Amino acid sequence: MSLRRTLHAAESLDAVDAPAGVVARAVRRIVGRGRVDRLLRGAWLGHPVHPLLVTVPIGAWVCSAVLDVSGHHAAARRLVVIGLAATPPTVLVGLADFSRLDVRQRRVGLLHAAGNTLAAGCFLASTRCRGHRSARAWVLVGLVVLSAGGALGGHLSYAQAAGVHRWPADTV
Repeated sequence: MSLRRTLHAAESLDAVDAPAGVVARAVRRIVGRGRVDRLLRGAWLGHPVHPLLVTVPIGAWVCSAVLDVSGHHAAARRLVVIGLAATPPTVLVGLADFSRLDVRQRRVGLLHAAGNTLAAGCFLASTRCRGHRSARAWVLVGLVVLSAGGALGGHLSYAQAAGVHRWPADTV
């Protein structure tokens, strides 16, 4: 099966509808529909903030692998930690966007979130390793999983147009 067909298949995975609905309703209940919601979703910018923030953990983690391969192990480890520190705000704004998705988009969004959570767990595990080889292995696995999560996020943004033209009347 091609990557394109696999990404489209995620839209039909109705087994995740119940948990995705629970998460969306919980976020809407906590964030509401007021200023906080508009702030987190990027109404002030005219498009979602989440795609902008994801560049920080992704960039930090990819660069950490490059630095590690070039022998700068301490700097690589610091970048992994920077990526982990940037993850919570990235997740927060992603959840605010998720709460407004339709059913098919939520299917992809939940898989995207699950993959990226697993990737963050791999990077966290890399910081806990005492041996350099095992830390490098966790980072490599994390990059592979992050790539899959990123592909799902790209599909959500570009193929499913999540967050497109959502705020013409919103102001913060």
